[in-house]
Amino acid sequence: MFKSLILSASTYPVRILSLGSPQLASNRWFSSGNNNDKDNYVESCESTEPPIPMYQRFNESIEVKRARLLYQSRKRGMLENDLILSTFAHRYLNTFDAQQLDVYDSLINGPSNDWDLFYWVVGKKETPPAFENPIMDLLKEHAKNHARENRTRQPPLY
Repeated sequence: MFKSLILSASTYPVRILSLGSPQLASNRWFSSGNNNDKDNYVESCESTEPPIPMYQRFNESIEVKRARLLYQSRKRGMLENDLILSTFAHRYLNTFDAQQLDVYDSLINGPSNDWDLFYWVVGKKETPPAFENPIMDLLKEHAKNHARENRTRQPPLY
């Protein structure tokens, strides 16, 4: 993950620091004055993170899987997904069979970026074919909130 940190936002030259691997870090000066100068640009580093394989769980009972998915739906690390997924899990998780739970598990734990999942659910980005399934369609309908429910807090656990 390479992110740039802007240290000054004035009209003077801005110092850009690339955070990441020392071999790939680039410290460049950026000035909006002369765009033709080769040394006055910031190199964009695309992330080349290796894919993280899904963790295989063996002999997990359906009750344990439901409890784990409920927890993972509530504790995403970003409030937007916490609210959408926790209310979805509260409403539908107890009605899912083992196959639907597997699909939901791969859906919420498959993408490496929670923002991608959020944008797919709310329709800002097109859902990749690998994640296009009936559970995703149900999640998209849930996110539209046709009943206009108040979803400013997560539902109670009990």
